[in-house]
Amino acid sequence: MVLGASTNPERFSYMAVRKLRYGDIPVVAVGLREGEIGGVRIEKPFPKFEDIHTITIYIGPKNLTAYYGYILSLNPKRVIFNPGTETREFSEILSAAGIEVVNACTLIMISNNLY
Repeated sequence: MVLGASTNPERFSYMAVRKLRYGDIPVVAVGLREGEIGGVRIEKPFPKFEDIHTITIYIGPKNLTAYYGYILSLNPKRVIFNPGTETREFSEILSAAGIEVVNACTLIMISNNLY
């Protein structure tokens, strides 16, 4: 899941959705506005999804607090905090819940086959 997805092609969240989609990695997108990126529909917050393995975050720490419960409810295996989205408070909450926390750039991870 790309959380904080945007239809603006200049945004890193847009690029992440495209790279995941075209890399044959299953992806869903959640953003403030509905739209589409390369055939992937952007859902408004807080849709229900099953079997989310990874959530990659493109929301700043100040706005992310509204999503804590939602992210935890999806029970992902891993959460990636992209540069500028890191928050120690939420990282500790995720770790305590047994969720792997990664501070990295999703685009670089995909490019280097580390996703």
